Amino acid sequence: MTATDLSTDHSRAVADGAHTHGGGIGEAPEASRAARLRSFDVADFPEVTGSEEEWRFSAVDVLAPVLADRVADGHLAWTTTPQVLPAGVTLTELDPAAAVAASVQAPGDRASAIAVARSGGAMALDIAANTEVAEAIEVTLTGSGEDVRGHLLITVGESSEATVIINRVGTATYSEFISVDIAANAHLNLVLLQSWESDAVHAGEVVARLGRDARLRGTVVSLGGKVVRLNTSAAFAAPGGDIELFGLYYADAGQHLEHQLFVDHAAPNCRSRVTYKGALQGRGARSVWIGDVLIRKVAEGTDTYELNRNLVLTDGARADSVPNLEIETGEIEGAGHASATGRFDDEQLFYLKARGIPEDVARRLVVRGFFAELIQQIGVDSVEQRLINAIEAELEVTGA
Repeated sequence: MTATDLSTDHSRAVADGAHTHGGGIGEAPEASRAARLRSFDVADFPEVTGSEEEWRFSAVDVLAPVLADRVADGHLAWTTTPQVLPAGVTLTELDPAAAVAASVQAPGDRASAIAVARSGGAMALDIAANTEVAEAIEVTLTGSGEDVRGHLLITVGESSEATVIINRVGTATYSEFISVDIAANAHLNLVLLQSWESDAVHAGEVVARLGRDARLRGTVVSLGGKVVRLNTSAAFAAPGGDIELFGLYYADAGQHLEHQLFVDHAAPNCRSRVTYKGALQGRGARSVWIGDVLIRKVAEGTDTYELNRNLVLTDGARADSVPNLEIETGEIEGAGHASATGRFDDEQLFYLKARGIPEDVARRLVVRGFFAELIQQIGVDSVEQRLINAIEAELEVTGA
């Protein structure tokens, strides 16, 4: 689909094949993305004003409760499908010290540091070495309107394979930190569903570490919530790893959906692909996508590409898209990114209408086609059908 560039002064759209090195078009490069602070100590993170680089696109006023270092006594109700976990899979609770020690790295912002400090420990989902889990493991977290802090550890043992789905429903003011450790030759398909009610506020951070020849397929779907801010970072700890990150979001009037990503190529001969797509409709609908890729000096043989597409369905909606690529070695297989934000392609609509398809139906077909490729990447039939139904429901509301 062809998209007309609708970038504002605050967003940076980059044509296919172009790339920047650590900064936007016409901007001086900032310090390396790898230099950003990480700490388990909340005191190391100053109060957030909204002027910071990592917060300047965020709905800081609405996120204020998750940025306040205070006790949150609320809890999310946990259910798992299947109820009895398969052989080789365990779900246990860790005390705070053990949870910190088992995390692959420290939090990268104030909200996630508070989540760790105030969560009272962590839930640990462990897939033992040499375990192939045929059935997807789904964890549903249900909020009942409380302030909640959460810390989750996912560990995939050597030469294991599993699909894990984390689904958030109900409502809450929720901050979280998720640590994902994928051992050598292991494969994890991780699906994060933000299916909140319309008044939920959610700030989360996911950090992943991949061992030698490990594979991560991560899919983020954000449809619900008033404000959702989710940061995902993944680092290669050894050669031969492969990362595929997919994202789908649909922002309605007054809804703010933000996704920040960081892929750290810290080992040679690794591959990464990032593809995020979003649709927006209604006055005040807002999406933010920031994609950072760092290719370190040691990461020879890197092959990486990131893509963000936004489809604006009505006036009054805004999409910010900021791709950044930082390269410290020229000995790579390839690196690039693309970003575009636009309205419906009038020529495509004309083509469909000329064949007798009513305009409202034609618009639905365009939106469905826009998301179809990503939905098919999830690899779990039941989840894919749920998303198709959810997008159909969005189209009913929007009249697109």
